Amino acid sequence: MFKIVRREEMAEGTVILNEIEAPLIAKKAKPGQFVILKADEDGERIPLTMAETDKDKGTITIIYMVVGKSTALFRDLKVGDSFQDVIGPLGKATHLEKRGKVICVGGGTGVAVLHPITRAMKEVGNEVVCIIGARTKDLLILEEQMKNASHDLRVCTDDGSYGHHGFVTDVMKEVLEEGDVKEVVAIGPVPMMKAVTNITKEYNVPTLVSLNPIMVDGTGMCGGCRVSVGGETKFACVDGPEFDGHKVDFDELMLRLNAYLEDEKKCHEEYCTIRDAQ
Repeated sequence: MFKIVRREEMAEGTVILNEIEAPLIAKKAKPGQFVILKADEDGERIPLTMAETDKDKGTITIIYMVVGKSTALFRDLKVGDSFQDVIGPLGKATHLEKRGKVICVGGGTGVAVLHPITRAMKEVGNEVVCIIGARTKDLLILEEQMKNASHDLRVCTDDGSYGHHGFVTDVMKEVLEEGDVKEVVAIGPVPMMKAVTNITKEYNVPTLVSLNPIMVDGTGMCGGCRVSVGGETKFACVDGPEFDGHKVDFDELMLRLNAYLEDEKKCHEEYCTIRDAQ
């Protein structure tokens, strides 16, 4: 069992932070890797990239948005409760090297995934410009942490309630126009990552994205997390989750991610109805 030692509600209560006791995972985990969690015996296996690890405390931190029954089960766990299973670290760690000026772009809960990568990019000597965005100010997460992890933080909101009024791609273009950008890392909703890569292609800037396809076992056995990269089939769990964004078939990824949206919504509504009636 993996005990929750800290819990926070973020972004109007729709995004939850859990710090979990997992000393063996915390000891080995690197930026970009993920874990698979299960709330209880009847729960679904959910892959989540770690937002933070603390080797000294023996904890890992996950941040997730409540969208279906399984994440609703996660939300109902309190401090002192435990996840039945936490498996990891899984996936390939982010390749880190000193390259020069890099841009780290995050949207929504993708900012949580981006945080350890941004910090590591800075630690190895890169000049890090970080751009984070959300639909509105109340949905922004980890602003202070991202400020500390980068040299230059720029914030965007779609509705103009905070920071730049517009999309992260608007600000990214401005930074690209300044020149000498060696790499872009983009993590967030699939449409955002697709938009980022379309722009960086024009500037011929290498771009790394972290993908979140449907996943079951996390070890490459089931094939559920397959994605098309450069015309080849890759498994996000063992070949990723990070890939060359210029080679990813984002349209196929979006189709696969949307396949179970109605079922997810129905299960979430049924679970909440039963829970509230108890």
